[in-house]
Amino acid sequence: MRTLAKAGAVLATAAVLALTTAGPASAHVTASTPKDAVQGGYTKVTLRVPNERPDAGTVKLELTLPAEYPLASVSTKPTPGWKVEAVKEKLATPVKSHGRDVTEAVRTVTWTAEPGTRIEPGQFNEFDLSVGPLPDNTDKLVLPAKQTYDSGEVVDWNAPPPAEGAEEPDRPAPVLTLVAKKDGDDHGTATAVASTGDGVAAASPTTDDTARWLGGA
Repeated sequence: MRTLAKAGAVLATAAVLALTTAGPASAHVTASTPKDAVQGGYTKVTLRVPNERPDAGTVKLELTLPAEYPLASVSTKPTPGWKVEAVKEKLATPVKSHGRDVTEAVRTVTWTAEPGTRIEPGQFNEFDLSVGPLPDNTDKLVLPAKQTYDSGEVVDWNAPPPAEGAEEPDRPAPVLTLVAKKDGDDHGTATAVASTGDGVAAASPTTDDTARWLGGA
């Protein structure tokens, strides 16, 4: 009986160790939407940023939007304690949005913690974007991100999605999966967006609140 008890204790300890070591390895920056992101439509994107270091805090996140699939409208949601900056670049080929040519688009969005703010060890934070129109010639958007700690360490989450059946890379880039538009789908809007005329959009409060309620449910 003692032998069986010891064996059980050893197995339990091993299970705990497996869980505690697997946790940090599986935690990475991810992108999600409150409902399906439909090709050609608009959506809210939530970036979830976990802190992986036990002795440092996250103080900066830089997101890169794909140059090959420019998004004409990008708006950011204020995050308490964080400054956000969206930087545009000229497009090699203009894209159409709301019947007009868009010659530049947001390429990077950077959130920087204000003094006294950081993502603490063992915690995470979320950062929201409203983007569109989503491309209709791909089923995914790869969104590389750089996570900076107050220790000076910078972690690049930039590895492309693995081939089917292959192992996940150590530092995968956030990926937004797109679905084809269905008949009767009104542009697939999870968050309705109105153009401000400069390629950056403002979200509709009423529709955004509804999307958040549905996402929470």
